[in-house]
Amino acid sequence: MQASPIYARVAPYVIFVLLTVSQSMFGEAGQYWIYLGKSLVGAWLIWEMRTLVPEMRWNFTTEAFAIGVAVLIMWIGIDGLYTHMGADTKPLNPYAQFGEHSPLATIYIVGHILGATLVVPPLEEVFFRSFLYRYFVRTDFLNMPFNRFHPTSFIVTSMIFGFEHHEWLSGILCGFAFQWLVISKNRLGDAITAHAITNCLLGLWVVGRGAWHFW
Repeated sequence: MQASPIYARVAPYVIFVLLTVSQSMFGEAGQYWIYLGKSLVGAWLIWEMRTLVPEMRWNFTTEAFAIGVAVLIMWIGIDGLYTHMGADTKPLNPYAQFGEHSPLATIYIVGHILGATLVVPPLEEVFFRSFLYRYFVRTDFLNMPFNRFHPTSFIVTSMIFGFEHHEWLSGILCGFAFQWLVISKNRLGDAITAHAITNCLLGLWVVGRGAWHFW
């Protein structure tokens, strides 16, 4: 991977998004395996980024845990109060696809939760909260401190983040929360942790309550 600061923060996210978009091209069963495959690719991309993106370090704090749980409660709590994007898209329900007691369903569920917890947060937080938020303010974004509040960038970045999710309103509010955490802590790691906590708990909620529409 090249050493360009922009390339190191943008290319991994773009690759991951392209793989996500391609999921529907491989048939009903294939999209499950593409999800697992893209998670492995994402893990490799994070490994390649590790020396080029020094801010990509997890920080485990009380605030990160609290925001992660609060975002989960918000995400579930306002579900059904607004129309989702792609509401007609068939959710990924591995039990319906492979059978409730199928080991394939279990493999997918474990892989999905691990990918959403360990792979998605670093890739998305680096792109949105480290690169995009700062780049909208100044092109030499590395010289902009994380604790600088810029209202326009705060709103626009969170809106872009929100509209990459079917649950667009939850995504926007989630973006506000994670960006606030970055600004208040003057670092990225707490937001990565909060994002991971939200995704992990949401995955457990999806499986435990059969709320597959979140997937």
